[in-house]
Amino acid sequence: MKSIHHLFFLFVLLLAGIHTQLLAQHGNRPPYQYPEQKEVMATLGEWQDLKFGLFMHWGTYSQWGIVESWSLCPEDRNFTSVRPDSLSYFEYVKAYENLQTTFNPVKFNPDKWAKAAEYAGMKYVVFTTKHHDGFNMFDTQQSDYKITSEKTPFSSNPKANVTKEIFEAFKKRDFMTGAYYSISDWHHDDFWWDYFPPFDRHINYSPEKYPEKWERFNDFIYNQLEELVNGDYGKLGMLWFDLCTASREKTVDWPRFEKMIRANQPGTMMVARHTNTIYENYRTPEQSIPDHALDYPWETCMTMGEKWSYKSDDQFKTTYDLVQKLVQIVSRGGNFLLNVGPGPDGDFHSAAYQRLKEIGDWIQVNGEGIYGTKPVAPFHETKLVFTQKDENVYAFYLPEENEKTIPAKIFISSMQPKPGSNVYLLGHNKPLQWEKNGTGFVISVPPSLQNKPKGQYAWAFKFGISS
Repeated sequence: MKSIHHLFFLFVLLLAGIHTQLLAQHGNRPPYQYPEQKEVMATLGEWQDLKFGLFMHWGTYSQWGIVESWSLCPEDRNFTSVRPDSLSYFEYVKAYENLQTTFNPVKFNPDKWAKAAEYAGMKYVVFTTKHHDGFNMFDTQQSDYKITSEKTPFSSNPKANVTKEIFEAFKKRDFMTGAYYSISDWHHDDFWWDYFPPFDRHINYSPEKYPEKWERFNDFIYNQLEELVNGDYGKLGMLWFDLCTASREKTVDWPRFEKMIRANQPGTMMVARHTNTIYENYRTPEQSIPDHALDYPWETCMTMGEKWSYKSDDQFKTTYDLVQKLVQIVSRGGNFLLNVGPGPDGDFHSAAYQRLKEIGDWIQVNGEGIYGTKPVAPFHETKLVFTQKDENVYAFYLPEENEKTIPAKIFISSMQPKPGSNVYLLGHNKPLQWEKNGTGFVISVPPSLQNKPKGQYAWAFKFGISS
């Protein structure tokens, strides 16, 4: 559908004479490979137009308000070291896995989440069907370590298969849905074989020496992925894979997985993070925003608070910060996947709802300059960043946090409106005065708009340019 996205973008950059300077691969990674299937390219183009999505990390760990899964990892890192000194490692694992027997999120209401996300302007959702700890948030038949097991109190709830309930609730509001799936599984005996202690995040045996275990683990992945794409969970826009390097010696059987996935859902994107392969249909910088435009599909995944998982006293980013991040990401050609971790009762923190409401208030005014847009050179000037849709450019002025008044003059030096066209401030239907200024132009903002602009956090000026 949008296979010309990257071609047009490259053409613009070449004309601007800055292709090499601005489009160095983020993090010096190998060149991105576009998917070969036309159905996947169509999904990729559709997804690039959506711009803004909701990520949700949720599992039994929310009951303790700790980092998702990583406290099980026997690596001496700050984010893994939350185990009490009084517990040995294996005592802790037993207590952690026993969280299954108390997980009962009775306030779970995905319609409430979908409604809040829709108002915020989000257009797609990615949900953690299985994180590294191996606890399954869907009704898999491959494991009893799951939310629908009789060992889990919530299994008696009619909405126990939370993945299905979430996808159905969001699909009713026309969201693209995606399943996060961790390739690594620290609960599975063919990952961390109980004959040996685990050493780090990888499998604890040699797949060359014990090929039957490695084959069984790949079969397990295959069977679970088949459950997710066989139709029971509807059409999926993407399978969002994490911790893909299960072994330092061998890679999992991506060609086999792909063949099955494409047979069931030809258009589903595979997002095998950090693999630098044809199976990484878009790239996913985490908790960061590239400082320049990139010439491949990408998405910043970032937490709304400080943590991916629920923490009752988490410190949430301000709405100002979140809106400005959205604008910066979109102006550099990316999507923004913003994470909220549901709590042990099955609901969001009240602060998360507040942020979603305030972002939505801004989107109601400025969304036109976000969705379906592409980057346009020179991408930014001083406090301005740019997006383009058809023959219109949107210049977003990004104020300082305490800057509540739009400047009387907005100077843009790199482009000019089409002769005879109008310039508007989004949210206001009267054209603004403008005049040429060298190679650029100056917009005059009347006092009536300076002090009472619709929206806040960022203001967008719209003007037409020649194609």
